[in-house]
Amino acid sequence: MTISTRLAELGIELPTVVPPVAAYVPAKVHGDLVYTAGQLPFVAGVLPATGKVGDGDGLVPASDAADFARQCALNAIAAAAAAAGGVDKLTGVLKVTGFVSSVPEFTGQPGVINGASELLGEVFGDSGRHARSAVGVPVLPLDSPVEVEVVFTLS
Repeated sequence: MTISTRLAELGIELPTVVPPVAAYVPAKVHGDLVYTAGQLPFVAGVLPATGKVGDGDGLVPASDAADFARQCALNAIAAAAAAAGGVDKLTGVLKVTGFVSSVPEFTGQPGVINGASELLGEVFGDSGRHARSAVGVPVLPLDSPVEVEVVFTLS
């Protein structure tokens, strides 16, 4: 089954690739790999939330942040597909690095980045199983709560 067929089965439409906000490209092919730049959870060009992840007033709840990480992964698939010449050129996921802008006492970064990992598993099946890092950071670009970068394999 192709990735485009699987996306259709899941009812997922890839978003438009977000133009870079600085001096970089959204994704780059090298050999049989596609490396994405860090993807923020843009939806229609807008961040759905800003701020730090944690528990309490004025903080982004971890469950919302996991949904944002899922959006980051969708944006990464779109960026990689654009660089590779189509989503069906992508064959799997090698590595995910997730960054969570969080308050110092928050330790649930792996659960937040599961949002990205689970989406990649849904789309790529066993080929979506990957190595991963989930890192807490004090701040991300544009005050995004999450950022995800992915290394994809190519056919």
